[in-house]
Amino acid sequence: MSTSQTSAHTSRQRDLLVAGACGLFAAAMVGMAYAAVPLYDWFCRTTGFAGTPMLASAAPDRVLDRTVIVRLDANVAGGLPWRFTPERSFVEVRVGDVVTVNYTVQNQSARETVGNATYNVSPPTVGAYFSKINCFCFTEQRLKAGEKREMPVVFFVDPKIVQDAEHAGLNTITLSYTMYRVRQSEPQTVGSARVPPNTTN
Repeated sequence: MSTSQTSAHTSRQRDLLVAGACGLFAAAMVGMAYAAVPLYDWFCRTTGFAGTPMLASAAPDRVLDRTVIVRLDANVAGGLPWRFTPERSFVEVRVGDVVTVNYTVQNQSARETVGNATYNVSPPTVGAYFSKINCFCFTEQRLKAGEKREMPVVFFVDPKIVQDAEHAGLNTITLSYTMYRVRQSEPQTVGSARVPPNTTN
């Protein structure tokens, strides 16, 4: 093999290696992009970051005399024909006490629709002390045409908040939900028959 042929062969090998490395990098970036959303959601739920309420499996071991007002907010994003409201605009709670409040949702369209709720609390720094034991936001909500449903939220304000000087004067927390439409796949046509969409989401 001549020197020029050897050089060309080496150059092709280098190009193939670079192309392969770029392909692997692109695939890794796509995988990281898909993983970023659930990882971010998990991080927020376990740290209270960005005003995301914490998840709890049990009630705290003490209830304090200190009380706070928890304002209840409900919103519906565009494209979802639902009416979504809290049972009341606010509730006064004792720090450490487990409280249950209900939200009501109704599908105002003539067809079944699916929604899912996102949530946060404000001020955002309270997220580390606002814990939910049960919440409808953990699962998608599927409502038939005209269906109305009552959905509970079980939460408490962690007594550890009294040890945080930043919240010494805190007397109001806002718990806010926004319902978003979950897109469903359109029915597929097989021959002359229509196959219903996958409704397992």
